[in-house]
Amino acid sequence: MAFKLNNETLPIDRGFTHNEIQYPRNWLRLSTQEDKDRLGITWEADPVRHDDRYYWNGELDNPKAMEDVLAVDDAGNPLWVQELDNTDPKHPVMVETDVQVVTRGLKHQKIQQVKSTAGSLLNQTDWYVTRKVEREVAIPADVVLQRAAVVAESERLEAAITASVDVVALIEVMGTQSWTA
Repeated sequence: MAFKLNNETLPIDRGFTHNEIQYPRNWLRLSTQEDKDRLGITWEADPVRHDDRYYWNGELDNPKAMEDVLAVDDAGNPLWVQELDNTDPKHPVMVETDVQVVTRGLKHQKIQQVKSTAGSLLNQTDWYVTRKVEREVAIPADVVLQRAAVVAESERLEAAITASVDVVALIEVMGTQSWTA
């Protein structure tokens, strides 16, 4: 965000000269909008940057891919996963496998994020399940309900992410997360 005069930025708290008149460093802070309009000073807001998790370089017209994409080189040839062949330890080499490189899309990334969140939440009460299996001690009802709510929310989100047709819909789905029981 910046004040502009003749397409030049006027820094706050710095004097400036216009039409051979010097203005003090506090003029922009103390002047009224009418004073600024009279000189032709305008306010230019910073461009809106969209969420980099969903858009390349924050540009609304450049969304990231929703689906997984098989990777290819500039000529359209498939790129293959490489692994180290160390059969000759003095001359190890990278060799291509028969597995094509996959660039993961937003749907895959967000589903993995949901699975990770659900796993972290369930992990806190996993000991109840272990105790039930190993010693047949009942799991408290509130814990059973809490775990069921986490699983249900995870399943709901995964289905909604899978059904998302574009980035806007995906952002909306991710904004509806509710992990509380």
